[in-house]
Amino acid sequence: MRACFLAALILAGSLLAQTTPFDILISNARVVDGTGGPWFYADIGIRGDVISAIGPLSGSSARVRIDAKGLVVAPGFIDIHSHGSRGIFTVPTAESYLREGVTTMVEGPDGSSAVPLGPYLDRVSKTPISINYASMLGQGSVRQQVLGLANRKATPEEIEKQKAIVEQAMLDGAFGLSTGLFYVPGNFTPVEEVIELAKVAGRYGGIHVSHMREEASKIVDAVKETIRIGEEGGLPTQVTHHKVIGGANWNLSLQTLKLVEDARARGVDVTVDAYPYTASSTGIAALFPQWAQEGGQKSLLERLSAPEQRARIKSAIVTNLKIDRGAGDPKNVGIARCTWEPSLAGKNLAEITKARGLEVNFENAAETAIDLQAKGGCSAIYHAISEDDVVRILKFPFTMVASDGEIPVFGKDAPHPRSYGTFARVLGVYVREKKVLTLEDAVRKMSGFPAQRLKIWDRGLLRTGMKADVIIFDPSTVADKSDFSAPHQYSVGVRDVIVNGQVVLGDGKVTSARSGRVLYGPGHRQ
Repeated sequence: MRACFLAALILAGSLLAQTTPFDILISNARVVDGTGGPWFYADIGIRGDVISAIGPLSGSSARVRIDAKGLVVAPGFIDIHSHGSRGIFTVPTAESYLREGVTTMVEGPDGSSAVPLGPYLDRVSKTPISINYASMLGQGSVRQQVLGLANRKATPEEIEKQKAIVEQAMLDGAFGLSTGLFYVPGNFTPVEEVIELAKVAGRYGGIHVSHMREEASKIVDAVKETIRIGEEGGLPTQVTHHKVIGGANWNLSLQTLKLVEDARARGVDVTVDAYPYTASSTGIAALFPQWAQEGGQKSLLERLSAPEQRARIKSAIVTNLKIDRGAGDPKNVGIARCTWEPSLAGKNLAEITKARGLEVNFENAAETAIDLQAKGGCSAIYHAISEDDVVRILKFPFTMVASDGEIPVFGKDAPHPRSYGTFARVLGVYVREKKVLTLEDAVRKMSGFPAQRLKIWDRGLLRTGMKADVIIFDPSTVADKSDFSAPHQYSVGVRDVIVNGQVVLGDGKVTSARSGRVLYGPGHRQ
C-alpha cells in the first residue's frame, strides 16, 4: 500500500513538472549538490524562490531556460566570515562576490558588529541588495558599550548588562557570538566572561566564532581557549580564518588541528574556517602592544608622547616586525588603505620608510608605523604565512572556506585580494591546479558545510524544497585574477548566479535584480 502511494506521489510530481511551467529551468547540469557526494547529471527546475524539481525535466516548459552543458551547477556559496558592512550600502550588488559565486555573506566577525543589531539589520533589509546577508554579534562591541575600552574585569552587574545585549541580539536575528580576543577591547576580556556571554548565545541556538588571542607563537594556547569557550559555554565553537603567523611558528597547524580532532572526539563541536592566501590583513595597530591601546587612540597618543612608554611601544613593534606579522622584513607589511592619505595604498612599510629619508631597518620602520598610527591608522596586509599551513588547514575535513574580505569599491585603495577571489581561487588553484581538494569537497566547504554550521536549513544544498540560491560555473576556467600588486580584478568562470529564484548574474553580466534578503539566526523572534 505504501509503495503504491509513493509511486503515485512520484507520478503526480512528474506530471506537475511537465504541465506547470518552471520560472527557471537549468538543463544538462553537472550537479555538485553541496553534500560532498559525487556529481551527477540532472535538470533543475525553479518556481518562485524554491528549487521545485531535480531530475529529467527536458520535456517541461519554462519561462527562462538556461543550458548548463559542460558546466557545473552548485549551491550558492556562503561566506561565513566577511566584513560586509564595509561596502554593502555603497556597493549593494557586492559584485566582487557575485562573480565568484557567493550568494550569502555573514557579517559581524572578529568581535565587532553593530550594537544594537536589530536596527542595523532593518536598514540592510530596506536596501536593495543582490546577495543574502546575515550577521554575528561582536563581543568586543558589546563590552565596549558597557565598559568602554577599559582593561579590567567586568563586575557582575556589567556582565549581566552584556548578557542582556546578547540575548536581545539573538532575538533580533544574530547567528551567534563572535570574539576578537586579539583586538581591543576583546583582548582585555577574561575567558570566563566570554563563556558567560557564549552561554546566552548557545541557548538561542547560536555559535561562537573566534579571532583568537594569538595566531603566532601562542597559537596552540589560543586554540585551546577557543575550544574551552565552546565546551564550557555549551555551544558550537569555531577557529576563524585559521592561519599561523611568523616563520618561527610555521607548521604549528599540525598541533592546532590535532587539538580540534581530539576535542571533537570527546564531543566538543569545534570547526575551522580559512582563506587560501599566505597574507593576512588588519589594522596597522596590530603591530602595537595591546596594553598600549587601552583607552583608544587618544590614550595611545598620550603614551607615545611619554618617552619611556614610547620606547616600550617601539621595542614591541620592532619585535613584531622581526618575528611576527612582519616576518623578518618591513616590506612584508603593505598598506591597503589610509583614509587620511589615500596615496599610501599599495606601498609597503619599507618603501614608506625610505620615502621619509630614513634607512630601511626595523627601528626606523617601527617609527614609520608609529607615525602612521598617530595620524589616524591604516589598514595593512601582512605577508607572514606558510603555503604548507594554508594547504594543511584547507584539506582538514572540519574546515570550511571564508574570505574575511570586505565589499570593495572597484579601483579604490589596495584591498587584500581575498575580497575578489577567495572562492574562485579555491576552485582554480586548490582544486584544478594543485588537486588539494576534490571539486565535490571544495563545494561542500563553501556551501553545505557553512549552511549546516549556521543552521540555515533551507540553503547550501541543491535539493527540492530548498531556496533557489544556485550558481553555474566552468570548472576548467574558473579562477581568481586579483593579486596583491593589482587587486581590483574580478574573478572569472562563474557565468550565472541565482539568488532566491532570480538571476542576479546572467551570462557574466550583473542584472537589475536585487533579490538578496536578510537572513535571521535560529533565535530570531518574528
